[in-house]
Amino acid sequence: MRERVKEWIKRYLPAEILSILVTLASSWLVFELTQNAITTALAGTWGGNIAYFGYILVNDILISLKNCKRNNLNYKWKNFLQNIRALAVEFGIAELIDSLFIRPTLMYYFPIWLDNLTLGVLVAKIAADVTFYIPAIISYEFGKKYMN
Repeated sequence: MRERVKEWIKRYLPAEILSILVTLASSWLVFELTQNAITTALAGTWGGNIAYFGYILVNDILISLKNCKRNNLNYKWKNFLQNIRALAVEFGIAELIDSLFIRPTLMYYFPIWLDNLTLGVLVAKIAADVTFYIPAIISYEFGKKYMN
């Protein structure tokens, strides 16, 4: 189990750090421009998602490129589509629930409840991550077992 936790940390922590920074920056910027809590919640949600999944996808592509090179193969569209499919299996269910319902709702209410945009967005992100990672990690382990 310890090795799995190390693997999850290695896979998710860098993307999570980038996501936190982009979530905070995009929330702050959009709030400064609009003063609208709903727009701010959506910007924080989508900004963080783009950073998070962008990092994960680029990392997965780099791993695939390395594997292709090691086996004297070219990275092709087929490989890219496999990377996308693996992301969909790993994050699909968790991301749908998270991005459409949980995260925007929490990013709307926590800044209001805490009367602090930065702290509210950060607390909302952490709370949403708890509900996101449980199905994501289960799907990741399922994908490793059945898709490789």
